[in-house]
Amino acid sequence: MSRDPLRTADLEVVGQVTTASNVTLVCEGDGVRVVYKPVRGERPLWDFPDGTLAGREVASYQVSQALGWGLIPETVLRDGPLGPGMVQRWIDTIEPAGGRPDLVDLCAVGAIPDGFREVLRALDGSGRRVSLIHADDPRLRRMAVLDVLLNNADRKGGHALDGVDGRVYGVDHGICLHSEPKLRTVLWGWAGEPIEEELLTDITLFVKALPGELGDRLAELITDTEIEALEARARELLADPVLPMPHSTRPIPWPAF
Repeated sequence: MSRDPLRTADLEVVGQVTTASNVTLVCEGDGVRVVYKPVRGERPLWDFPDGTLAGREVASYQVSQALGWGLIPETVLRDGPLGPGMVQRWIDTIEPAGGRPDLVDLCAVGAIPDGFREVLRALDGSGRRVSLIHADDPRLRRMAVLDVLLNNADRKGGHALDGVDGRVYGVDHGICLHSEPKLRTVLWGWAGEPIEEELLTDITLFVKALPGELGDRLAELITDTEIEALEARARELLADPVLPMPHSTRPIPWPAF
């Protein structure tokens, strides 16, 4: 059996993401580049007292894979230079061409480009009126559905990556899968719209798989109560297949990027 360097490579730290809330390192080894978040570098969160943020990242990846959506880069728990942590395959991204906005971006109010949806209007740091927008892209729409299932409390604009392989990826899932409603996201542009039948079929199969091996794997990463809540969210989407409207006083993470 060939060795998978994501799981077995001796990792060397080559950089650090200094804007991250928790220790986030870029590592390389055996020809692979990864993002490495050691458990010892996590800042405790009073409302996520169980398990680790690294474990939640891996659980989120497993949910995406079980759905067959491939929206989260391959993510594993393993040892690294600073001890156990989350190791995630690095994603190379493309830069928008011709002044086109990023997947999630800001633009002047009234100047929303074709193919984008407005989420809200606000004032930027200079006091200018701007619109928060995101691409009206089926790949990103699928991510919005995944965030509902994951109960993602932190879908910032910078957490949606446009890969050079033509796929869209979501990263930073450390505060997902809580049993209580926590959804905070910039992807509200489709709120109130029906979910595609193709995605509902995937969710149906996911619900059927959850009591088996998938649930056993998740039980090593999150609590039984959180797994039950995950199943309940999936069943709620099947019963009412519509992307939800914001229900909290803080539906968008801050900062938004």
